[in-house]
Amino acid sequence: MRSVSPTPLRLAQLRHQGRRAVAATSEGVSRLIRDTATVLDLANAAIASGHGLRAEIEKRGLGETVDLAAALAAGEVLAPIDHPDPSHVMVAGTGLTHLGSAEGRDKMHQDLADLSKATDSMKMFRMGLDGGRPAPGKEGVQPEWFYKGDGSTLIPPQGSLPSPSFALDAGEEPELAGIYVNGPDGTPWRIGFALGNEFSDHVTERQNYLYLAHSKLRVSAIGPELLVGEAPADIRGTSRILRQGKVIWEKPFLTGEANMSHTIANLEGHHFKYQLFRRPGDVNVHYYGTATLSVSDGVVTEPGDVFEISAEPFGLPLANPIGRVDAPWPVVKVL
Repeated sequence: MRSVSPTPLRLAQLRHQGRRAVAATSEGVSRLIRDTATVLDLANAAIASGHGLRAEIEKRGLGETVDLAAALAAGEVLAPIDHPDPSHVMVAGTGLTHLGSAEGRDKMHQDLADLSKATDSMKMFRMGLDGGRPAPGKEGVQPEWFYKGDGSTLIPPQGSLPSPSFALDAGEEPELAGIYVNGPDGTPWRIGFALGNEFSDHVTERQNYLYLAHSKLRVSAIGPELLVGEAPADIRGTSRILRQGKVIWEKPFLTGEANMSHTIANLEGHHFKYQLFRRPGDVNVHYYGTATLSVSDGVVTEPGDVFEISAEPFGLPLANPIGRVDAPWPVVKVL
């Protein structure tokens, strides 16, 4: 007998009547989960009980309905995962993982290059095509990996993405992000998936591929909702930029394993093979990469521009304006 997929379930963290709460959305209705203040508490309880998130939610029960769209408009929706101590959240990602993603990256690195010679980006992309989709349980080729920051760099939906004054670009990257919590024994457990804007400085990266690490040390945003369970293999969304309320750039983006050169399991394995990322109780937010960048189409963003990323079945769109923050040159003192 053919199994029936469960009804999609999404989780959102929000402030409700002066306190934190978690809403579960299914079949178009959002209801508060009883006695639940954070998704992390919910996940840890499920791990301790030896059952899944759905079973934990059923155990706790659902309460009053909430208008999640209204809460989002009011700035009451938080990032779908956080930790009481932001230093216990690792935000990282992998690039050159999507079919077509090398094209946008190569545009940035080949302007003055001999087109007959493959760039390092293209070489790594080809490695992913050849060895990024191993058989289940097997180790495939390593992807590109980068560090974004700790939990203090996660900006909530509708929140401003502050671009430091030394940045040369403030660019969006519409991505799928995996959300994980490590159990008491260090085993990583995937809570679910969320839309993400892996905010980056592409002009800095364009100067030299070795500046990739610098270009990624920026804030980012995930949410508003977290999809529980597996993500669809073929995800089709829209990424757009609005300036003074008008769309100045818009493009579809594809993600999900059907559109990737690596399997998610391979990306997960190469991240969590490092014990540093399996510290008990820690949260990991991991971006899986993208193939769609406005900078590849010559777009130059400005403070006040709004990035909006949407895709089914992730519910509400993720929207964030660009901000700017002064970052003076630091002076180091000697003791």
